[in-house]
Amino acid sequence: MAFAKSRVILVALLSAITLTAQADDKASQQKQVESGAQKILTQLYKVNPPARTAVEHGAGYAVFNDTGVKLLFAGSGAGKGIAVDNKTKNVTFMKMVELQAGLGFGVEKFSIVFVFDNEKVLNNFISSGWEFGSQATAAAKTTTQGGAMAGAASVSDGVWMYQLTEKGLAAEITATSTKYYKDSDLN
Repeated sequence: MAFAKSRVILVALLSAITLTAQADDKASQQKQVESGAQKILTQLYKVNPPARTAVEHGAGYAVFNDTGVKLLFAGSGAGKGIAVDNKTKNVTFMKMVELQAGLGFGVEKFSIVFVFDNEKVLNNFISSGWEFGSQATAAAKTTTQGGAMAGAASVSDGVWMYQLTEKGLAAEITATSTKYYKDSDLN
């Protein structure tokens, strides 16, 4: 009888330790994603200072870090990020995946910042996710076109996108079959 009670206590203790470790791991991952997003925003503001105004005055924004790999005729990428509602300051953790076709070889790292003009497009992005078509390319606005959106491309009604590479702000924004969706593990 004493052995059975100690076994129950041991199982309960191990379960509590496991749940605590999982919560700590989740919090650690959330902190890592948020820290990465802040670094991307800092980089964006450094190469394009007016972008700060766009991000801060939009209905919200989303920030993603992506690493893509292309081997011969196919490629793929994955990343994590956050979507932030500027009004409520609510943070939603998100994921992205992409598929590419075409000849190539290598690894590419880039970051994306979306700015949402209104709450409807922000909420739609967060609740339903978002998908680029098979190939979307848009030229970024030049600084001579002015405003806070200089350097961004309009990728949908009410959605602007900045794309950063290791060399700085991309002059041409390309997305190939990319899907953005909520991260069920981190929310």
